[in-house]
Amino acid sequence: MGLLLNHWKRVVFAVGALFLLLQLLPYGREFENPPVVQEPPWDSPHTRELFFRVCKDCHSNETEYPWYAWIAPASWLISHDVRRGREHFNVSEWHRPQDDAEEAAQEYRKGAMPPRLYIWLHPKASLAAEDRQGLLRGLEATFGTGRHAAIDSRESQ
Repeated sequence: MGLLLNHWKRVVFAVGALFLLLQLLPYGREFENPPVVQEPPWDSPHTRELFFRVCKDCHSNETEYPWYAWIAPASWLISHDVRRGREHFNVSEWHRPQDDAEEAAQEYRKGAMPPRLYIWLHPKASLAAEDRQGLLRGLEATFGTGRHAAIDSRESQ
């Protein structure tokens, strides 16, 4: 019994030491928000409000980082997700081409966005059915439906 307890102490110590060493790695701590340059012409203030409630942390330069964003390995995942989200579609830099903006409604309709883990960690992103439909209609009105992108790809085959 004493030998097993000694083994678990070593395992806990090793895991703790590894966790502390991970905190020294600088990767995944780029938590500066660039300035907001230009927003899209929203179809309504309500669409903007719902979008910012559900999508802004990854698709704008107004990300609100949670306390655990400073702790590796969560910092790595958050930094990666925000960077990728902004690359695909960023409402704070509307002066740049936003090739994936038309897919926003389609991704939201399919339930691919926001990711389940995000909703679990950010309960405010979970909308009631009426607000969910309102956001979907607002995304379609503001950014398009993404349907013609699917039609274009079929026509080119």
